[in-house]
Amino acid sequence: MTAVPGNERGIALVTVLLLAAVLLALLVAYYTVTLTDLGATGSSMDNVRGFYAAEAGINLRARDIREIFIGYNRPAGTSPDEAPDVPCRGGNDGAGDFGCVAYALQQRSVDTYVVEDAGNPFMITVPRGEWFQNLSAQVYRYRISSTARNAADDVEAALDLVFQSRLIPLFQFAVFYNKDLEILPGPAMVLAGPVHTNGDLYLDAGTTFDIQGQVSTAGDLYRGRKEVDSCNGDPVRVDDPAAPRELPPCGGVRTQILEGALGPWNGMIETGVEAVTVPAPEELDATPGALYWDRADLRIMLDLSAVPPVIEIRNPDDSVDGARTAALGACGAASRSTSFYNFREATAIQMLDVNLRPLLDCAHTNLLLYDNRTLDDTTDGGLVFYLGVEGPAAAGINNYGVRVRDGGEIAATVGGAPAVAGLTIASNQAAYIQGDYNAVGKRPAAVLADSLNILSKAWNDDNSLEELGDRIAASTTINAALLAGTDTSGGVEGAAGHDLGGYNGGVENYPRFHERWTGRTLTYRGSFVSLNTPRHVDGAWEDQSYTPPNRDWNYDTDFNDAANLPPLCPRFVYQKQELFDRQFEM
Repeated sequence: MTAVPGNERGIALVTVLLLAAVLLALLVAYYTVTLTDLGATGSSMDNVRGFYAAEAGINLRARDIREIFIGYNRPAGTSPDEAPDVPCRGGNDGAGDFGCVAYALQQRSVDTYVVEDAGNPFMITVPRGEWFQNLSAQVYRYRISSTARNAADDVEAALDLVFQSRLIPLFQFAVFYNKDLEILPGPAMVLAGPVHTNGDLYLDAGTTFDIQGQVSTAGDLYRGRKEVDSCNGDPVRVDDPAAPRELPPCGGVRTQILEGALGPWNGMIETGVEAVTVPAPEELDATPGALYWDRADLRIMLDLSAVPPVIEIRNPDDSVDGARTAALGACGAASRSTSFYNFREATAIQMLDVNLRPLLDCAHTNLLLYDNRTLDDTTDGGLVFYLGVEGPAAAGINNYGVRVRDGGEIAATVGGAPAVAGLTIASNQAAYIQGDYNAVGKRPAAVLADSLNILSKAWNDDNSLEELGDRIAASTTINAALLAGTDTSGGVEGAAGHDLGGYNGGVENYPRFHERWTGRTLTYRGSFVSLNTPRHVDGAWEDQSYTPPNRDWNYDTDFNDAANLPPLCPRFVYQKQELFDRQFEM
């Protein structure tokens, strides 16, 4: 073995030590970088969790704002000061619907508050290309601020959302259904105005059918019928956007029109849109807490449980207002009738009969309205009258009804009575409009009920049990938005109801008829809204005894102006984001 010189052994040792030092330094550096990366990753994960917690807080507050509008109220309150103080800290909380609300979300504390735009409210026309384009919407703009803090009270994320709450009246649609919608007219028909359904839409025609407005459905669109697999094939046209364009042919059978085929209509036909939230049918109940009962200016109830039955004016808490009830009785504007026979329901109707103009006279002369309001009250855009029937069968299928007569002009006849700004009549039972309604001096008007019947101005109860040839209608005019339940073909919503028979009559039979209208015209301007099936009648369309009128029907374009909408007009609310901003990141 050859010996290594001492100086070389020393150099080798120094080299090894240097290499060890370098490796150690690299190891230390790697360890330090790893710790830094782990810390950064942990910090980043904390920020992500904070971001999602703050975002959840925004969503919760936006939902609360929407629910307030759905309840026909407007958010109110004060926001916390944003400068120089820190919002939601040290008692700087604001109050009411805009004040601070704290949530525990994802192991974080999330503080939220709302700031209202000083310009609220304002009106817009929904721009083309958006859902519900060309409709008028009342808009309220808000900003929601949301700050997420960790357990150490450090801010991890602070977000702002600027959004609009848009309120669109249901009576801005020619037809709005919260269920399957069928429009299948025999005679030629033109329907001017938007059409929407939260269910499926079925379109067919016996001759021609034109829709001059946007068509939208949350479900599917079909050419043809629902209750049977057939399609007449006559032209059905929808404007594009101003000229009529015929829908694809159906070949004699029900045919679904897919979204890909709708391009030529340039957004005037939309399928699969988001279903909108609408008022529940319980809002028409005769009970405290129900919208139209609570907000009514006058509540007249026929109580069939009493012996003998009585007609009473009720207070909001459902107690009897004795003095006003006595005054109403002296006026003779409301009475009970049992002389009307309904062939569709195969029964005589226990009817609350109201003569509208004498009732308005009586309301003015005797201060019948709640809280001594006057006929020109505009609390909800005009007057709201609740006309109802209660009795042993009030909650289920029954033979109860409310009839409004002498409503050709919505005005009192006594001297000095102020003009009525508008009138909405709501009922928990079937409604019957007899004769011209709102035909002279037209006012914003609506009738909301479980189902809707029209009797011409020639109607006579004495003939209600006679043959159809003895029930000859006279041409009649009605100007009012209508909201009522309608039957469902096949009794089942959606495609599961296909081919089950039981046609519901379609929009062309939305109002129920009881006379021979052959050669007579029903002139109608308004809006057809159906939110549900009737809860208190179950007679089938095919059991009616009538012939249809000449239908001079159209959407009332006056409703395009919010000032002309009926009082307490039902509406839907949706929100549109304007700006989403992350203010702060740790």
